[in-house]
Amino acid sequence: MMQTKINFIALAAGISTLLLVVISLFVPWWQFMAGTPVNAQVDFSPVNVNLSISGTSVAIPLILALNIACLLTLLAGGIALTIYSVKPTAPYSKHLLGFGYKKPLYILVAFIAVIVALPLIAQSLGGFSLPLIGATTITRQNSNTSVNVSAALNWPFYLAFVATGLSIAARFYHRKITETQVAPPPK
Repeated sequence: MMQTKINFIALAAGISTLLLVVISLFVPWWQFMAGTPVNAQVDFSPVNVNLSISGTSVAIPLILALNIACLLTLLAGGIALTIYSVKPTAPYSKHLLGFGYKKPLYILVAFIAVIVALPLIAQSLGGFSLPLIGATTITRQNSNTSVNVSAALNWPFYLAFVATGLSIAARFYHRKITETQVAPPPK
């Protein structure tokens, strides 16, 4: 009798990735707020960006398209990992794993690259320094205007690290599952 193997690490990775998608729709990974006189807020996650200036929501079609692409990428990765996890020794399983485990990693790396680039862009274009985390007062050069700003990384950002770590661990654990696979007795 063949024992059914389950890659529980991949199952956890798939579920955490799918959970990350749902949570990221409602809770941003990074939040930026600027006070008077600007009154702007940016709620940013790879699957949802909300930009509000003086209470008016601003939608940018290109960003919406990128959000949908990231959403579909994470969904596909989470589904592939979940399917793989219940049949890790099937002939197609390595392809599912190879596809699925990379998706959270790609999204997380891209998000970090964008977040790190934002202060650099603000410095080069606007001449002011944006915080990634914390609060500061921005004073525009050649002006008496100052704006209090704050930024914070929220808990879904750290959940993305958990989902990514589990995905990578599932890839390494796959070797153990395939090495210990019992061959059927000769006929």
